[in-house]
Order: sequence, then C-alpha cells, then structure tokens
Amino acid sequence: MSKRTATIERKTGETDVQLTLTLDGTGKGTRHTGVGFLDHMLDLLARHGHIDLDVNVSGDLHTGAHHTAEDTAIVLGQALDAALGERVGIARYGSATAPMDEARASCAIDVSGRPFTLFQAELPPGATGGFEHELTEEFFRALANAAKLTVHLRVETGSNAHHMIEAAFKAFARALRQAVAIDPSESGVPSTKGTLTG
Repeated sequence: MSKRTATIERKTGETDVQLTLTLDGTGKGTRHTGVGFLDHMLDLLARHGHIDLDVNVSGDLHTGAHHTAEDTAIVLGQALDAALGERVGIARYGSATAPMDEARASCAIDVSGRPFTLFQAELPPGATGGFEHELTEEFFRALANAAKLTVHLRVETGSNAHHMIEAAFKAFARALRQAVAIDPSESGVPSTKGTLTG
C-alpha cells in the first residue's frame, strides 16, 4: 500500500498555513499555530487519530483566533482529502464517544464525498488559551467541508469548556481513525456509486 500523505500550503492576506499530514501514523509532528489551545487540540487529534501532523501557521492574531482556526481547519481538510485519494479500501464510516471528566462527546463520520456538519453543543461563552469557544464549530465545519466529510458531532454533557471541547476533538479523532482505516475485506471503493470523491 502506498503511503497516504499530503502537504498543503495556503497563503492569504490573513494567514500563512503550511501543513503535512500522514495517515497511518502515530501522532508524531509539531503544531505551531500561535494559539496555545488550538495547538493542544491538534496534538489530541493527531495522537488519537493516529495521524502524523506538522502544522505551522502565522496569522493575524491581533484580530482574534478566528482566521487562524478556520484556515488551519481548511488546510487540514484539504490534506485529508488529498491523502485519502480515491478512497479505495477504506472503512468509510467511524463513530466514537469520548468522556473527559464531567464532559462527554460523540462523533459519527462518513467519508462520503458530501460535505455536511451537524454540530450540537452548549459551550459556555468565553475563550481558553486564546481560542474562542464558538470557534469549535467553525473549525469542524471548515474541516468537514474541505475534506468532503459528513460529520455529526455532539457534546452531550459538560460544564467546563476546556473539557467539552477536548472531548469533541477526541471523539472526532477516534471516529476519523476508524473511518479512514484500511478495511482488509474491502477491495474497492465502499460505495454503490463507485466513488466517494464527489
């Protein structure tokens, strides 16, 4: 099996994102976005998703973390899309529930070729480590759109925003790990249409 990897660079007037991703990894790599909490969440995503991930971002943080978070997610999604190629032999579906102390999140993913995000969470207002809590939904929506994923992500319970967002990232990572895994019993693209790329 060829190595499933991709390198994407995206430069705009707001951000400069450089990202390399390898599926079937162990979580290796470094994440530097300038937003401490986002780096932490990307660390979790890489480790629990078994993805090697190098991310380097410089952005207009004087305006807040919005552009950095969204553009990082876009590039991450583009890299996932590229690394998955024609989606031959993948499991396609994945689901996971992750508790984090008092918080719990569940995620279901279909590598469908049809971008859709259902995000349900009652996050407390505010920011953690320079990351505004409402950016959680923006991040996953941008990632799913760029990677052409169907994502249902729900934070089911919790009171601490850090724990709630962390549970969401862990649930997403574990579900993604299942969905992109190679299924030895699948000889082609797991779709009656014969394609999952559009």
